[in-house]
Amino acid sequence: MKKIIDDVIKKIPDYKEFLTVEEMDASSKKLAEEYPEIVEIFEMGRTRDDHPLYCLKIGNGSNNGLMFGCPHPNEPIGAMMLEYFTRELAENKELREKLDYTWYIVKSWDADGTRLNENWFKGPFTLYNYARNFFRPAGHQQVDWTFPIDYKELHFHDTIPETKAMMNLIDDIRPKFIYSLHNAGFGGVYWYITRETPEIYDDMRNAANKQGIPLNLGEPEAPYCVAYSPAIYQDLGIQQNYDYLEKYGIENPGEVIKAGTCSSDYAEEVCGAFTLLTELPYFYDKRINDLSPSDITRKEAALKSLEFSEEADEFIKTTLNRTKKHMDKKNPFKLALEAFTDNSESNEATREMVNTNPDFAKMATVAEKFDNLLVAKFYKMLSYGLLVRAHESELKKMKENNEVNPEKEKDLEEAFNTALNRLKELSEKLEKEIDYEVVPIKKLISIQLECGLLMADYLNRD
Repeated sequence: MKKIIDDVIKKIPDYKEFLTVEEMDASSKKLAEEYPEIVEIFEMGRTRDDHPLYCLKIGNGSNNGLMFGCPHPNEPIGAMMLEYFTRELAENKELREKLDYTWYIVKSWDADGTRLNENWFKGPFTLYNYARNFFRPAGHQQVDWTFPIDYKELHFHDTIPETKAMMNLIDDIRPKFIYSLHNAGFGGVYWYITRETPEIYDDMRNAANKQGIPLNLGEPEAPYCVAYSPAIYQDLGIQQNYDYLEKYGIENPGEVIKAGTCSSDYAEEVCGAFTLLTELPYFYDKRINDLSPSDITRKEAALKSLEFSEEADEFIKTTLNRTKKHMDKKNPFKLALEAFTDNSESNEATREMVNTNPDFAKMATVAEKFDNLLVAKFYKMLSYGLLVRAHESELKKMKENNEVNPEKEKDLEEAFNTALNRLKELSEKLEKEIDYEVVPIKKLISIQLECGLLMADYLNRD
């Protein structure tokens, strides 16, 4: 199997851009036309904007495998991996037979949100261009975080159409293996898995090493992540978030959490499915895996990060409060910002955890300091991009509708310019302070596909 995997990875094209939803849909239809005996395409549902959600069925193995791209619409690396993998599966009989799966593949699950990111898909790939054209929906509108859940005092059943479509697919095919194709924006490579699989940890890490991309050895994505091994974490459901808030003093986390649980949590309960996530960066700086000691404690670094985040959220909320009256209630950028800045209680839980957890009293590694003081600012820059777009979209709508309202136009333009200046200032600062490289798409696909094939093969043998 190793030789087959190596051969498949070697053939990955040197992609220079990401495909749009329309381009992916057209490519999927073409593949089904070219290989009618092997590839079937069907509509598994429709999005909230009534766009068809296409699923490809490839092969006829003894186990069902499910892969989906763009569970977050700003994460198209997995969609490009699936663009390559679907054609390779169709053309490579040996690969299909050795893997022994019937594959169900959705290239762009959040198709509506993906379209709102397409302005950066063709480059240039810079921190500014990514942030300026970034979109990610509020938690209660995310396709992979609106699965129903009843846990303690959390009761979420406001499931959106895209999520219902995936629930129905999981119920129907009961997959053994799910590859949830998320990716990070900045940092290094890390993984989430349903349960421990220590036999292939080194092979997974080696997939990143072979491409020269560092592991993410800074702070975990969430303070309640459980590390199985360096850069390899236990998969997350919403329950861990709930328990964390409860542990650090939030009286009713069910009122704080506005989302549901995720596909991996749902599928494990429905059919015992194993889910893998391989998180990859568009940009990286070699400091992300530097474990040498820095000059400040981890506590100091974490509290500085929290302070910056709270100041940024206050700026966003103040700007929005002046112009919300002029905005469509369904403005997706506004809704996302309202969710992403509603952090007061979770921030207090984090502050309590940092102040009481002895792990934060030690000196921070260079990776931890870099993560807290610079990578965290990169992620906050994305909210500045959303703030710009919230106002830009309303101004565009006024123009399209020939709406004449001088007060509204003035307020929106002032807020747009204020947000754009803040975005540019932070972007210029980070361009100076972060020595980043843009990771070639081919390398990202190589890591993600190799890890997926390793895990699929392992689960069949286990």
